[in-house]
Amino acid sequence: MRLLFLGDIVGRAARKAVIEEVPVLRQELGCDAIVVNCENAAGGFGVTPTICDALFEAGVDVLTSGNHIWDKAEISPYLQQQPRLLRPANMAREFPGSGVITHTLPNGQRLAVINVMANLFMADNDNMFACLDKILGGLILGRDADAIMVDVHGEATSEKVAAGHFCDGRVSFVVGTHTHIPTSDLRILPQGTAYQTDAGMCGDYQSVIGMEPEVAVSRFTGVKSGRLSVALGPPTLSGVLVDIDDQTGLATSVAPIRRGGVLSQA
Repeated sequence: MRLLFLGDIVGRAARKAVIEEVPVLRQELGCDAIVVNCENAAGGFGVTPTICDALFEAGVDVLTSGNHIWDKAEISPYLQQQPRLLRPANMAREFPGSGVITHTLPNGQRLAVINVMANLFMADNDNMFACLDKILGGLILGRDADAIMVDVHGEATSEKVAAGHFCDGRVSFVVGTHTHIPTSDLRILPQGTAYQTDAGMCGDYQSVIGMEPEVAVSRFTGVKSGRLSVALGPPTLSGVLVDIDDQTGLATSVAPIRRGGVLSQA
Protein backbone atom coordinates (compact mmCIF):
# COMPACT_ATOMS: atom_id res chain seq x y z
CA MET A 1 0.00 0.00 0.00
CA ARG A 2 1.20 3.49 -0.83
CA LEU A 3 -0.18 6.08 1.61
CA LEU A 4 -0.02 9.86 1.25
CA PHE A 5 -0.63 12.03 4.31
CA LEU A 6 -1.00 15.83 4.07
CA GLY A 7 -0.62 18.01 7.17
CA ASP A 8 -3.03 20.57 8.60
CA ILE A 9 -4.85 22.59 5.92
CA VAL A 10 -4.81 26.28 6.92
CA GLY A 11 -7.29 28.53 5.15
CA ARG A 12 -9.01 28.84 1.79
CA ALA A 13 -6.01 29.03 -0.58
CA ALA A 14 -4.47 25.90 0.91
CA ARG A 15 -7.83 24.15 0.86
CA LYS A 16 -8.28 24.99 -2.82
CA ALA A 17 -4.76 23.76 -3.59
CA VAL A 18 -5.34 20.47 -1.79
CA ILE A 19 -8.63 19.88 -3.59
CA GLU A 20 -6.95 20.57 -6.94
CA GLU A 21 -3.79 18.57 -6.27
CA VAL A 22 -5.18 15.44 -4.58
CA PRO A 23 -6.29 13.81 -7.86
CA VAL A 24 -2.98 14.80 -9.48
CA LEU A 25 -0.90 13.43 -6.61
CA ARG A 26 -2.90 10.21 -6.51
CA GLN A 27 -2.22 9.60 -10.19
CA GLU A 28 1.38 10.86 -10.24
CA LEU A 29 2.54 9.05 -7.10
CA GLY A 30 0.37 5.96 -7.47
CA CYS A 31 -1.30 6.44 -4.09
CA ASP A 32 -3.66 3.77 -2.80
CA ALA A 33 -4.86 5.98 0.08
CA ILE A 34 -4.81 9.68 0.97
CA VAL A 35 -5.37 11.03 4.49
CA VAL A 36 -5.47 14.75 5.31
CA ASN A 37 -5.70 16.74 8.55
CA CYS A 38 -8.43 19.35 7.98
CA GLU A 39 -8.88 21.01 11.38
CA ASN A 40 -7.84 24.53 10.26
CA ALA A 41 -9.38 24.42 6.79
CA ALA A 42 -12.18 26.96 7.49
CA GLY A 43 -10.48 30.34 7.82
CA GLY A 44 -7.74 28.82 9.98
CA PHE A 45 -10.15 27.68 12.69
CA GLY A 46 -12.17 24.49 12.35
CA VAL A 47 -13.82 22.86 9.37
CA THR A 48 -17.33 22.77 7.90
CA PRO A 49 -19.40 19.95 6.35
CA THR A 50 -19.17 21.63 2.95
CA ILE A 51 -15.37 21.66 3.10
CA CYS A 52 -15.24 18.03 4.20
CA ASP A 53 -17.53 16.98 1.36
CA ALA A 54 -15.33 18.84 -1.16
CA LEU A 55 -12.21 17.09 0.17
CA PHE A 56 -13.88 13.69 -0.03
CA GLU A 57 -15.08 14.42 -3.57
CA ALA A 58 -11.49 15.30 -4.53
CA GLY A 59 -10.41 11.82 -3.47
CA VAL A 60 -9.37 12.10 0.17
CA ASP A 61 -10.12 8.82 1.93
CA VAL A 62 -10.04 9.90 5.59
CA LEU A 63 -9.89 13.29 7.34
CA THR A 64 -8.23 13.75 10.74
CA SER A 65 -8.46 16.76 13.05
CA GLY A 66 -7.43 18.07 16.46
CA ASN A 67 -8.18 20.71 19.07
CA HIS A 68 -9.96 23.04 16.60
CA ILE A 69 -12.48 20.44 15.46
CA TRP A 70 -15.34 22.08 17.39
CA ASP A 71 -14.73 25.66 16.20
CA LYS A 72 -17.64 25.49 13.73
CA ALA A 73 -20.90 24.49 15.41
CA GLU A 74 -22.28 22.76 12.32
CA ILE A 75 -19.54 20.11 12.40
CA SER A 76 -21.00 18.28 15.42
CA PRO A 77 -24.02 16.72 13.66
CA TYR A 78 -21.84 16.02 10.61
CA LEU A 79 -19.43 13.98 12.74
CA GLN A 80 -22.32 11.77 13.81
CA GLN A 81 -23.15 10.78 10.23
CA GLN A 82 -19.75 10.88 8.50
CA PRO A 83 -17.36 8.29 10.00
CA ARG A 84 -14.51 9.26 7.67
CA LEU A 85 -14.06 12.55 9.55
CA LEU A 86 -12.26 11.80 12.81
CA ARG A 87 -11.89 13.72 16.04
CA PRO A 88 -9.25 12.76 18.65
CA ALA A 89 -10.18 9.42 20.20
CA ASN A 90 -9.09 10.42 23.70
CA MET A 91 -11.63 13.24 23.96
CA ALA A 92 -14.56 12.63 26.29
CA ARG A 93 -17.02 9.97 25.16
CA GLU A 94 -19.84 12.53 25.26
CA PHE A 95 -18.43 14.28 22.19
CA PRO A 96 -19.92 13.19 18.86
CA GLY A 97 -17.93 11.21 16.34
CA SER A 98 -15.08 8.75 16.63
CA GLY A 99 -11.29 8.80 16.65
CA VAL A 100 -10.85 5.50 14.81
CA ILE A 101 -11.97 4.12 11.47
CA THR A 102 -11.11 1.04 9.42
CA HIS A 103 -11.77 2.12 5.84
CA THR A 104 -11.87 -0.32 2.94
CA LEU A 105 -10.08 1.13 -0.08
CA PRO A 106 -11.22 0.63 -3.70
CA ASN A 107 -8.53 -2.08 -4.10
CA GLY A 108 -10.01 -4.00 -1.18
CA GLN A 109 -7.24 -3.25 1.32
CA ARG A 110 -8.21 -2.13 4.82
CA LEU A 111 -6.66 1.09 6.14
CA ALA A 112 -7.21 1.87 9.82
CA VAL A 113 -6.70 5.49 10.89
CA ILE A 114 -6.38 6.53 14.53
CA ASN A 115 -6.56 10.19 15.58
CA VAL A 116 -5.38 11.12 19.09
CA MET A 117 -4.44 14.34 20.87
CA ALA A 118 -1.33 14.66 23.02
CA ASN A 119 -1.56 15.84 26.63
CA LEU A 120 1.40 18.17 27.20
CA PHE A 121 0.48 21.87 26.69
CA MET A 122 -2.88 20.83 25.21
CA ALA A 123 -6.49 20.74 26.43
CA ASP A 124 -7.37 18.28 29.17
CA ASN A 125 -8.16 14.89 27.60
CA ASP A 126 -7.74 11.25 28.57
CA ASN A 127 -4.17 9.98 28.62
CA MET A 128 -3.08 9.52 25.02
CA PHE A 129 -0.90 6.46 25.67
CA ALA A 130 -3.62 4.63 27.58
CA CYS A 131 -6.05 5.42 24.77
CA LEU A 132 -3.66 4.13 22.10
CA ASP A 133 -2.95 0.98 24.09
CA LYS A 134 -6.66 0.24 24.41
CA ILE A 135 -7.34 0.81 20.72
CA LEU A 136 -4.36 -1.26 19.58
CA GLY A 137 -5.34 -4.05 21.95
CA GLY A 138 -8.33 -4.69 19.71
CA LEU A 139 -6.98 -3.47 16.37
CA ILE A 140 -4.22 -5.84 15.28
CA LEU A 141 -2.06 -5.12 12.25
CA GLY A 142 -2.52 -7.84 9.65
CA ARG A 143 -5.57 -9.33 11.36
CA ASP A 144 -7.94 -6.37 11.50
CA ALA A 145 -6.29 -4.01 9.02
CA ASP A 146 -3.71 -4.21 6.25
CA ALA A 147 -2.22 -0.90 7.38
CA ILE A 148 -2.68 1.32 10.43
CA MET A 149 -1.70 4.99 10.71
CA VAL A 150 -1.83 7.28 13.74
CA ASP A 151 -2.18 11.08 13.63
CA VAL A 152 -0.77 12.43 16.91
CA HIS A 153 -2.04 16.00 17.25
CA GLY A 154 0.25 17.62 19.79
CA GLU A 155 2.57 20.40 20.84
CA ALA A 156 5.57 18.71 22.48
CA THR A 157 8.04 16.98 20.18
CA SER A 158 9.18 14.66 22.98
CA GLU A 159 5.65 13.37 23.51
CA LYS A 160 5.18 12.72 19.82
CA VAL A 161 8.48 10.84 19.60
CA ALA A 162 7.48 8.79 22.63
CA ALA A 163 4.19 7.95 20.91
CA GLY A 164 6.12 6.75 17.87
CA HIS A 165 8.21 4.35 19.94
CA PHE A 166 5.13 3.28 21.91
CA CYS A 167 3.41 2.24 18.67
CA ASP A 168 6.51 0.88 16.91
CA GLY A 169 5.80 -2.50 15.34
CA ARG A 170 2.07 -2.27 16.08
CA VAL A 171 1.19 0.25 13.36
CA SER A 172 2.46 1.17 9.91
CA PHE A 173 2.92 4.90 10.37
CA VAL A 174 2.87 7.52 13.16
CA VAL A 175 2.82 11.19 12.17
CA GLY A 176 2.56 14.35 14.23
CA THR A 177 0.38 17.35 13.42
CA HIS A 178 -0.57 20.67 15.08
CA THR A 179 2.69 22.66 15.10
CA HIS A 180 2.50 23.37 11.34
CA ILE A 181 6.26 23.09 10.77
CA PRO A 182 7.65 20.06 8.87
CA THR A 183 10.38 18.24 10.77
CA SER A 184 13.33 16.53 9.09
CA ASP A 185 13.26 13.34 11.17
CA LEU A 186 11.41 11.04 8.76
CA ARG A 187 12.58 7.50 9.38
CA ILE A 188 11.52 3.92 9.95
CA LEU A 189 11.69 2.98 13.63
CA PRO A 190 13.44 -0.25 14.74
CA GLN A 191 10.30 -2.42 14.66
CA GLY A 192 9.16 -1.18 11.24
CA THR A 193 6.88 1.81 11.87
CA ALA A 194 7.37 4.91 9.68
CA TYR A 195 7.59 8.10 11.73
CA GLN A 196 7.71 11.90 11.47
CA THR A 197 7.34 14.31 14.40
CA ASP A 198 5.32 16.83 12.37
CA ALA A 199 4.20 16.72 8.76
CA GLY A 200 3.89 20.51 8.59
CA MET A 201 0.92 22.38 7.21
CA CYS A 202 -0.68 22.95 3.87
CA GLY A 203 -0.54 26.74 3.98
CA ASP A 204 1.44 29.93 3.38
CA TYR A 205 4.86 29.62 5.06
CA GLN A 206 5.53 33.39 4.77
CA SER A 207 3.56 33.56 8.00
CA VAL A 208 3.56 32.53 11.63
CA ILE A 209 2.22 28.95 11.41
CA GLY A 210 -0.26 30.06 8.76
CA MET A 211 -1.31 33.43 10.20
CA GLU A 212 -0.42 36.93 8.99
CA PRO A 213 2.91 37.80 10.66
CA GLU A 214 2.12 41.31 11.96
CA VAL A 215 -0.72 40.33 14.27
CA ALA A 216 0.92 37.04 15.23
CA VAL A 217 4.18 38.79 16.19
CA SER A 218 2.23 41.31 18.25
CA ARG A 219 0.99 38.47 20.47
CA PHE A 220 4.60 37.91 21.52
CA THR A 221 5.62 41.56 21.87
CA GLY A 222 2.61 42.35 24.05
CA VAL A 223 1.30 45.03 21.72
CA LYS A 224 -1.78 43.41 20.19
CA SER A 225 -2.79 44.83 16.83
CA GLY A 226 -5.99 43.07 15.81
CA ARG A 227 -7.37 39.62 15.17
CA LEU A 228 -5.42 36.71 13.74
CA SER A 229 -6.12 36.06 10.08
CA VAL A 230 -4.86 33.49 7.60
CA ALA A 231 -1.85 34.51 5.52
CA LEU A 232 -2.83 34.81 1.87
CA GLY A 233 0.39 33.99 0.00
CA PRO A 234 0.95 30.92 -2.19
CA PRO A 235 0.56 27.76 -0.09
CA THR A 236 2.95 24.85 0.20
CA LEU A 237 1.37 21.42 0.41
CA SER A 238 3.40 19.58 3.02
CA GLY A 239 3.12 15.92 3.84
CA VAL A 240 4.67 12.48 3.73
CA LEU A 241 4.55 9.45 1.44
CA VAL A 242 4.80 5.98 2.99
CA ASP A 243 5.17 2.61 1.28
CA ILE A 244 3.77 -0.26 3.36
CA ASP A 245 4.52 -3.96 2.86
CA ASP A 246 1.34 -5.82 1.95
CA GLN A 247 2.46 -8.93 3.84
CA THR A 248 3.57 -7.40 7.16
CA GLY A 249 1.77 -4.05 7.25
CA LEU A 250 5.05 -2.38 8.21
CA ALA A 251 6.77 0.45 6.37
CA THR A 252 9.39 -0.09 3.69
CA SER A 253 10.04 3.57 2.83
CA VAL A 254 9.07 7.06 3.95
CA ALA A 255 9.67 10.36 2.14
CA PRO A 256 8.64 14.02 2.41
CA ILE A 257 6.21 15.66 -0.01
CA ARG A 258 6.32 19.45 -0.50
CA ARG A 259 4.65 21.18 -3.44
CA GLY A 260 4.32 24.89 -4.23
CA GLY A 261 4.88 27.97 -2.12
CA VAL A 262 8.24 29.00 -0.67
CA LEU A 263 9.59 25.86 0.97
CA SER A 264 12.15 23.67 -0.80
CA GLN A 265 10.29 21.20 -2.97
CA ALA A 266 10.40 17.49 -2.24
